[in-house]
Amino acid sequence: MNVPLPEAILRISPYVPGKPVEETERELGLTGVIKLASNENPLGPSPRAVEAGRRALERAHIYPDGAAYTLRHELAAHHRVAPEEVVVGNGSNDLIDLFIRAFVHGDDEVLLSAGSFAIFKLAALGLCRKVVELPMARRHYIDIEAIARASHTSKTRLVFLDNPVNPTGTHFGKTALERLMAEANPSTIVVLDEAYFEFATAADYPDSSQLRARYPNLVTLRTFSKIHGLAGLRLGYALIDRELAGVVNRIRPPFNVSAIAQAAGVAALGDLAHQARSRDVAAQGVAFLTRELRGLGFDVPDSQGNFVLCDFGVPAKPVCDALLHEGVIVRPIANYGFPDAARISAGTPAECERLVATLRRLAVR
Repeated sequence: MNVPLPEAILRISPYVPGKPVEETERELGLTGVIKLASNENPLGPSPRAVEAGRRALERAHIYPDGAAYTLRHELAAHHRVAPEEVVVGNGSNDLIDLFIRAFVHGDDEVLLSAGSFAIFKLAALGLCRKVVELPMARRHYIDIEAIARASHTSKTRLVFLDNPVNPTGTHFGKTALERLMAEANPSTIVVLDEAYFEFATAADYPDSSQLRARYPNLVTLRTFSKIHGLAGLRLGYALIDRELAGVVNRIRPPFNVSAIAQAAGVAALGDLAHQARSRDVAAQGVAFLTRELRGLGFDVPDSQGNFVLCDFGVPAKPVCDALLHEGVIVRPIANYGFPDAARISAGTPAECERLVATLRRLAVR
């Protein structure tokens, strides 16, 4: 091929999602495979969301509401903000990409932590923006103090952080977040991805949306993929200063959120019973996995998400491959800097028990 290929893009290692159940069963000739790799809701979507999506599908020949009026107003009421402070996206990934495109140009830099959500870095590199990546303070914890110091420079246009952190499940507290916002350059936008917000129970875990009145440069990112079980519909949203939202909306693609996702999102937001059940199942699963995996001698940090990081103390890929051949899919995370670890989602009680029993039978170590 004579077409010149972009070297900056070719240097990027593509994001590899959790292996699908269907692909595993087809490749390995298995049945009854379970997936504990992508932090999906094992209860599935809200029944109300399914019905609302089904009704919306009947009007699939009509373009969706490009302004997502009903969904934005429902979200605004839920968070007690103005609708103009809500931007919706085709999953959080869409919004991450939009923020970079809107605010990072020329010599501007994107600041992030190693060991955090991989899409932050991939999105910035994919748009050929400059990335500054700081190491973690400890093996599983973001160094918020170092992030705060680095955010002083006027070159730092965006800071991306996730809390709880994916894939470690660890978190940083309200005091640390307030210190960061107080020290950050006022022209620096801090984007806090709280995809697992609804699962966090730590006493010092902060709700960043409550700090936005004091810090207009703070953006809260949330998703319908986890607690609401709508990962397949791709629906995320940002709570953001209305002037910043106006910039993002100028480059946001028209119809970036499908009519089905909008309808299902509105319904899911009102299904408090499904949210409560999802929280309970996740909490039980995380507690069970943490206790049992530690009992097998593995290092498992406390998690505020619906998943745990399990450090086997040996290279994780052979362990994950062995589990795969037993019909249990987990997520090796060498690409995050943890070659001896896997991320394991909290599934149903039966799924969690099967994982632990399989590891015990494999006699890892």
